[in-house]
Amino acid sequence: MKRSSFGAAAFCAAVLAAASAFAQAPPAPSDNPNDAVADQANAPAYGEPINTETAKKAAAAALDEAKKRNWNVFCVAIVNPAGELVYFEKQDNCQNASITISQHKARTAARYRRATLVFERLIGRGAYFNYLTTLDDVIASRGGNPIMMGGKIVGAIGVSGGSGAQDDAVSMAGVGAIK
Repeated sequence: MKRSSFGAAAFCAAVLAAASAFAQAPPAPSDNPNDAVADQANAPAYGEPINTETAKKAAAAALDEAKKRNWNVFCVAIVNPAGELVYFEKQDNCQNASITISQHKARTAARYRRATLVFERLIGRGAYFNYLTTLDDVIASRGGNPIMMGGKIVGAIGVSGGSGAQDDAVSMAGVGAIK
């Protein structure tokens, strides 16, 4: 009996010692840019959701840009400010994976109110930005851009199928068609 009590006491002591070791976090390095507290926290407001007619106009402009460059590999998704699909179109030679990737890029751009290129560049800056990969529904690949009307976000466009630079060029053509 004494032997099992001693064993249980030793086990409890080991668990408590381990728990206290895990509870301590090392101090943050002083060069972490995430530790700076900004004076402002402003982001563009959401507006009335993009309608189907306007979404088709953005997609058509994006695909016109692709055709002008003789590219036939893109999927284009337009979402509302909540990231829900409003319109989708794809070229004949678009890879199947790009169907969901284009929608993911558009959803991220709408919900986070910024281009997906921002996430790509921040993650490229190093370990201090690795936390971005833990955020819900983030994709750090260029080609997703918010669509603004009257200074408010009405939706977003996501393009996938080419290189990152190609996706972004096609996406920006779609954004540029909406004023």
